[in-house]
Amino acid sequence: MDLAEQVMTHEPYASVRQVFWVMDNSSSHRGKAAADRLTARFPNAVMAHSPMHASWLNQIEIFFSTVQRKVVTPNDFTGLDQVEDRLIAFERRYNETARPFRWKFILADLEDLLPWIERREQKERPPAAITSLPHYEPSREPSIATRRVV
Repeated sequence: MDLAEQVMTHEPYASVRQVFWVMDNSSSHRGKAAADRLTARFPNAVMAHSPMHASWLNQIEIFFSTVQRKVVTPNDFTGLDQVEDRLIAFERRYNETARPFRWKFILADLEDLLPWIERREQKERPPAAITSLPHYEPSREPSIATRRVV
């Protein structure tokens, strides 16, 4: 709420019809109660939650992690103008060199995965399409109760 207070009490946010706050599903701002608290304090604020699974918000977090590691660390700046120059230079370079991400998870992988999900009570090992993904770690696999299928 401290951040919302800082933003929502200043123009243009204080007087516009709606301000959308896009949130992940962290416990501090999940659900209707959190949305109601925000709207009670700021009637023009609308809380929107990203999907529970890997969302575009995760991609933003990855981008900012890259900025933190490659652009502003170490923080050897003598002024904000240097920070601004470095961020703008990074943005230009990133936009020139960025390429679309090619997902490796294709329709055939989904077709392999769906029967496994249906048999999840048997606690089978996931299909190769899942275990071959670079981020797959069997020890970190969510429990049956926490898996979500979209």
